[in-house]
Amino acid sequence: MSKKKVVMQKIAGLCGIICPLAALSFIALAISYSLSWFSWTNNALSDLGGPPPATAIAAVLFNSGLIIGGILGMMFAVGLMYTLREQTLKFIGVFILFLATVSLIAVGVFPETAGRIHFYVSVAFFTLFPVSLLFIGSSMVKELSERTLGIATILFGVFAVVSAAPLVLTDVADIGIHELLAALSGSAWSIILGIELYKQSILR
Repeated sequence: MSKKKVVMQKIAGLCGIICPLAALSFIALAISYSLSWFSWTNNALSDLGGPPPATAIAAVLFNSGLIIGGILGMMFAVGLMYTLREQTLKFIGVFILFLATVSLIAVGVFPETAGRIHFYVSVAFFTLFPVSLLFIGSSMVKELSERTLGIATILFGVFAVVSAAPLVLTDVADIGIHELLAALSGSAWSIILGIELYKQSILR
């Protein structure tokens, strides 16, 4: 593996670890400023970044967290695309992941106050992300050395699909819970793969 490829793999690994931690930390802070009204069973996470009763500081924290997380996720995806560019199925999956991170940034750029576009970019994120995991995982199980991680990736993808499907297909009251479960599934996968990529890069 070339030196440039090792560096890209290391950056991708670090971004994969930091991305979900940063986004979830900002979301947690936004929730801490919204305890008087936010409910997991009656609100969507996006309500934190929307109009009142969301406070200005909670909205800034929430939307900034999505944008920062999305940018780090984009760097994660770009690094993965560079290291996997000779593996077609994985590359397609990672490209879909890249589109998902763009959608995540758009959710922060276009909060609920932006109107209908917020709904479209939210649906895009919760659709594209699980699909990317299924593509990546399906490719990884074909390689003996990556089979365990591939199976885990598929399981994370399936869990994200099950968690996010009601958001896209039905009108549910506990939107925040479904969003959180999908986000935690994706976060766990990103951190696990990020750690694996970083470990591989420092061993080369």
